[in-house]
Amino acid sequence: MTQRILVVLDPDSDTPVATDTAIDIARQHDGEVTGLAFVDKDSIGTETAGGGIGSMYFAERLREQLTEETRQKAAALIDTFTTRVEAEGVRHSGDRVGEGALVKSLLDEMRTHDLLVAGRESHFYYADPDRRTHTLGKVLQDAAAATLIVGTARPTVRRVAVAYDGSGASARTMQKFAHLAPFGTDVDVEVVHVRGGSDADRLASERLREDAVTYLRAHGFERVTSTGIESSDPSERICELAQGDRADLVVSGAFAKSGFRKMIFGSSATKLLEESKVPLFLYH
Repeated sequence: MTQRILVVLDPDSDTPVATDTAIDIARQHDGEVTGLAFVDKDSIGTETAGGGIGSMYFAERLREQLTEETRQKAAALIDTFTTRVEAEGVRHSGDRVGEGALVKSLLDEMRTHDLLVAGRESHFYYADPDRRTHTLGKVLQDAAAATLIVGTARPTVRRVAVAYDGSGASARTMQKFAHLAPFGTDVDVEVVHVRGGSDADRLASERLREDAVTYLRAHGFERVTSTGIESSDPSERICELAQGDRADLVVSGAFAKSGFRKMIFGSSATKLLEESKVPLFLYH
């Protein structure tokens, strides 16, 4: 069950979707949500650094101005979040504006939450997509909670694709998804294993998928199927799953063996985050 849901609030178009998604999940599980907006002083300090001694005064004034402007925007985001959640009749607690080291603050909050919900365009006040991806990668690597990435439309999840390769990361992610069941258990689940083309690969794939199906059914998911896909590029096939033709949600381990290893770092991460048409449930 998903009892505590953390929502990262940004001044972007998909933050309202993240909020509404968190509300839907909380309502289904009788849980509660927490809104978190950031004043990233480290980023502001970097943006205002530079220049000689004569410019230090002006840099400090600019830093103070940017910090106050960001603090006001963050407070407004919290107010909007609170108003929306209360209008929907969902419990919320601990809504706050975080200041300081962004990644550390977020990881600290995730220790006492089951799930982080964030928009795909969430930049945590960063406009640089590469830095956004790097920040998300660091969060996924060390977070105690799972992360749900949503897009610009409120998701209706009826079909779930679980990318499973038998690694510890993919197993932990599948287990986390099964335990939280954020969209309930009344969904169609397809366990997808990307394998090689030999007879041994096919047999191993069948065993892996049978075990995964048994596990998910034991946790209340009754409509579970599995598919073995022959390919030499697992990350590419997972990106294809995220196009929405066969799933409304993709469940994938952030770190795993073979081609999944770079799913969150590097070009595969950028492609998955930017091109996915469905929400992504990610864990390590």
